[in-house]
Amino acid sequence: MADAEDVPIRDESIRLGQFLKLANLIESGAEAKSFIADGLVSVNGEVDIRRGRQLHQGDVVSIENGPAARVAKEPAL
Repeated sequence: MADAEDVPIRDESIRLGQFLKLANLIESGAEAKSFIADGLVSVNGEVDIRRGRQLHQGDVVSIENGPAARVAKEPAL
């Protein structure tokens, strides 16, 4: 997905619900839970209803009819 914004993470992986908040794709944890449960969140083009799904560098998360973000590695200092 070319229009996905890179969002760096500190660790090797991050949970889907946490990443939605970090990437500012949603406002709160409750909103993340609702969006995921309703099937409005896709990971790499496939709907995923697991809030705890582990995302890794290169995974693209998108909201139905909304923005998308790509998991990126945090730059080294």
